[in-house]
Amino acid sequence: MADLEKRTAAAPARNAEVQTDIEGLPALFGRLSDGVTTLLDTKLSLLKVEIREDVSGYVSGAVKILIGGIIAAVGFAILNVAVALFVGSLMPETMDPFIKVALGFVITGVVYLIIGGIFIITAKNRLAKQDMVPNRSVDELRKDKEWLKK
Repeated sequence: MADLEKRTAAAPARNAEVQTDIEGLPALFGRLSDGVTTLLDTKLSLLKVEIREDVSGYVSGAVKILIGGIIAAVGFAILNVAVALFVGSLMPETMDPFIKVALGFVITGVVYLIIGGIFIITAKNRLAKQDMVPNRSVDELRKDKEWLKK
């Protein structure tokens, strides 16, 4: 009889432990979701910091490239003036100095126009030869269309 009383007295204790575990389960899931949220928030913050650093590095590099491009353009312009003056100095001495310089600039400009035109025509012809249709995508769409018809 004493054994029966002990078992009966122990049964509610086990039920209480099971009840405590069940009540603790939502709390554990809550803590888990809070932990996952904190982890994701930390990862996103780190990603934002890294992106800002990368963007600032790219902006800095782009500004340096822009400054270098401006300096190179100024140098190219000065070089073109020198070429035009040199071409003008090759003209006969009997010509008016103003006309010699003007002809030097005109001849230099015409040479650049011819070179630029050749580049443009070559690039245009190469582009005309290229097939601009995305063949693989079109093939996939055709396959999908045939599959849908079946």
